[in-house]
Amino acid sequence: MNIKVQANPIFKECNKSKKRYIVMKGSAGSGKSVDTAQNYILRLLKDNGRNLVCVRKSDITNRDSTFAELTGAIYRMFGNDADKYWLIKQSPLSITCRINGNQIIFRGVNDEKQREKLKSITFPKGKLTDVWIEEATELTQADLEIIDDRLRGELPEGQFYQIRMTFNPVNRNHWIKKVFFDIPDDNVLCHHSTYLTNRFIDDAYRQRMERRKQVDPEGYTIYGLGEWGEIGGLILHNWDVKDISQNLDDYDGVSIGQDFGFNHANAILLLGWKDGDIYILREIYVFEKDTTEIIEMALNGDIPKNKVMWCDSAEPDRIKMWKNAGFLAKPVKKTKHAKDKSYVNGQIDWLKQRKIHVHPSCVNTIKELQQWKWQKDEKTGEYLDMPVDFQDDAMASLRYGVESWRKGSSWVT
Repeated sequence: MNIKVQANPIFKECNKSKKRYIVMKGSAGSGKSVDTAQNYILRLLKDNGRNLVCVRKSDITNRDSTFAELTGAIYRMFGNDADKYWLIKQSPLSITCRINGNQIIFRGVNDEKQREKLKSITFPKGKLTDVWIEEATELTQADLEIIDDRLRGELPEGQFYQIRMTFNPVNRNHWIKKVFFDIPDDNVLCHHSTYLTNRFIDDAYRQRMERRKQVDPEGYTIYGLGEWGEIGGLILHNWDVKDISQNLDDYDGVSIGQDFGFNHANAILLLGWKDGDIYILREIYVFEKDTTEIIEMALNGDIPKNKVMWCDSAEPDRIKMWKNAGFLAKPVKKTKHAKDKSYVNGQIDWLKQRKIHVHPSCVNTIKELQQWKWQKDEKTGEYLDMPVDFQDDAMASLRYGVESWRKGSSWVT
């Protein structure tokens, strides 16, 4: 069959290279993960005996990252014939090429049990030849060495071993920079890409990045230009990603937070409360959607109607639309404006005293948590007691959604 592939020319060198290490740093929206997924699908379709392991620090985050990218690539490239060429399994996650038996499996290196599981990988046909490490900065150098050691032994003529790493270069002191970028090595191809080199990026995303250049120049260096930097002044460190229960009956309390948006994200978080911990169960995170469309998404996305939805009080018309749709939408009662320093910091101080658990499907919330930080005084280099006003829509939803717990059961709007 004829397969249609849309690709960015900037990744051509990576896809042709047979070097052992392809190290791809880049900005958010550069297209590096999309291209990587397409390249592996083509490689496994054409080359018999090749098998791929996709690695994240925590294995459960593969479902909404590497697995989602690979299955998305399959359906874009093969359309209605996807099931004819590929067997896609959800439990456990795996993808098998029906033509030649080549496989893709998914692993983590978060603890010793996961590392041992990685060491014992075998395939019905061929050997482990390829590894894709997504968000590679999550891993330690020791994690990579365990993975690298799995790629050994003689291969048939024409085949080769390869590890591809994709990531945003958050910290200039990271071991990846020292090992791969600072030391010349003929076995290493270092690659750089940005959203500016992605010919498929939309205008709205470009505008959001241009805004970030103005309000968060430090973050723009990393997430806009894909250059080595350092995210200092992070606000929340007390969170983790784990496969938490989606059964609302398992929690002492359930709440919903919503931050309205259009050009910036409209974010809805379904939250659980148990034994003093906060659980982020589900998210809706969309751009350029009107309220009617988002209500339909909430209905299809299992956002319950019988739990209070705390919303930004600055949008009474939208709150009314949610009420008319049957949701228990209420405005957050604010003693001062939501952007007021004392108001926001009171919420942040309360959040810092709890453990926050995030379901891996909440990928946009996770991204915001990774980069939500305090503003920096460019003259003094000191961080100020006010968050950067950019890409904080899920964080606003989180702040709204926990207000009834923060202020106690007697708090009403």
